[in-house]
Amino acid sequence: MKELVEYIARSVVTKPDEVVVTEERSESGVLLKLQVNQEDMGRVIGKQGRVVQAMRTLLRVMAVKEGTRVELVVI
Repeated sequence: MKELVEYIARSVVTKPDEVVVTEERSESGVLLKLQVNQEDMGRVIGKQGRVVQAMRTLLRVMAVKEGTRVELVVI
């Protein structure tokens, strides 16, 4: 899941070298934290949050297949 978020974020931003995704696993599921350059924040979120919402939807599908929960937070 981490790799998917990295791939999508690097495709969208203008400074792909500054994309950092950290993964924290717990009993309740997986927490993914996405960090990008301040200038690219709008590109990752998208108009009305559509880009980040699409990433969250894809992650939910992957999580169901793995039998876990996932949450994506943009920092």
